[in-house]
Formats: sequence, structure tokens, C-alpha cells
Amino acid sequence: MTVTPTSSTTPPASSAAANAAAASSSADDQMSQLSGNFSTFLTLLTTQLKNQDPTSPMDSNQFTQQLVMYSQVEQQIQSNTNLKTLISQGTSNAASMTTSYLGKKVSVTNGQASLSSGAANWTYNLGTASAATQLTVTDANGKVVYTGAGATTMGNNSFAWDGKDNNGNAQADGAYKLTVTANDTAGNAVTSSVASAGIVTQIDMTSGTPQLVIGNMEVGLADIAAVAS
Repeated sequence: MTVTPTSSTTPPASSAAANAAAASSSADDQMSQLSGNFSTFLTLLTTQLKNQDPTSPMDSNQFTQQLVMYSQVEQQIQSNTNLKTLISQGTSNAASMTTSYLGKKVSVTNGQASLSSGAANWTYNLGTASAATQLTVTDANGKVVYTGAGATTMGNNSFAWDGKDNNGNAQADGAYKLTVTANDTAGNAVTSSVASAGIVTQIDMTSGTPQLVIGNMEVGLADIAAVAS
């Protein structure tokens, strides 16, 4: 399910949706099998009771064990039903909550930014001034598409990428990740963090977990650091 303003377009269905559907189908099959076993067990038990020899009735311990098994299967079916209900309610509540992000500008902290029409922008923070800073951009498959020198100033620095690799080839629109590697004059690593910003245009629920659609990428709520009107 995708919650979106009427002016937005729906993003392509992700492979996660197919995985979620397969998992749901498997769970339904298992539930049907369990219910079938439960019904079979009940039929066998009642048939056994009706046809037992009155002069040599079933051993009480054996009968008690079968009743315990009966109760355990019944409880398992009920637990599974209740769990499916809770999951469904949680998904619905999450969808309602995340709609408040629509149209808002958010800060993304997983290092990703959306490349659109040859432009992607990041802000990276250096804990201290560095002697050398290297910027590496990778695509959704983890392939390095660009490397270059970055700023060495302590604090926040900006990086605007034109979407071209080191050979000048334009890359396809999509989600790209920036990694910052910096060292001080003594060769020690300088702490760094990377963020990007964008407007949330849609909420993608096809995987069962809310994903915010920002430009040409999707991010989870855990990767959002701040929200602005």
C-alpha cells in the first residue's frame, strides 16, 4: 500500500513487496496445515473414545496426555490468530503515523542522497580538521562510481555531485551513498558523519514497513534525524 498525495506518481514496486507476499502466503499455508492437524486429532480422539472397550477403558494417563496435546494445539492456533491481528494493527498504525511526513523536509543520516537530473547533495561533518579527506560515492549495488578529494575544515562541509563518474560518464538517477574518509597530520582517523536532505513525496508500505520516498530513493524512519515544515 502506498499513501501519496494526488499529484505524486507511484514508485515501482520493490522486491521487498514480493518477499512480503511470499512470507504471508507461507504463513497462511502453515496455519491451514496446523488447523487441519487439529481437526484430524479431534476426530481421532472422539472416534477412539466412542469405540473403546467398556471392559478395558483407555488408561487415564494416556487420556490425560492426549487432552494436553489437544489443548496445546488449540492454544497455538489462537496465538497465531492473535499475532496476525496485532501485526495488521501495527502496520495500519505505522501507515497513519508516517503520513505526517508527507511534504516535509527531512534530514537523512544513512549517507544516502537522491541523484536527480544530474544533481545530488550531501553535508558531511569532520570532528577535527583533517590533513586529507577522500569522498567516495557508491551506487545501490555498492559499486564505486566516484572518488575525489573533500574539504579538510572541521565542522560541516558540503558536497554537490554532478552525477558523473571519474571518467565523465553520467550515472542513472537513483539512490547513492557518500562515504567520507579523513586523517589528521599524524595519520589518525578523523571522525565524520554524513547527511542529506529532501522532501518526502510518498509513503511506501508495500514491504509492510513504512518507507519514506525522497526523490529517487526510499529510507526508513530510523534514518531520519530531523523533520522541518
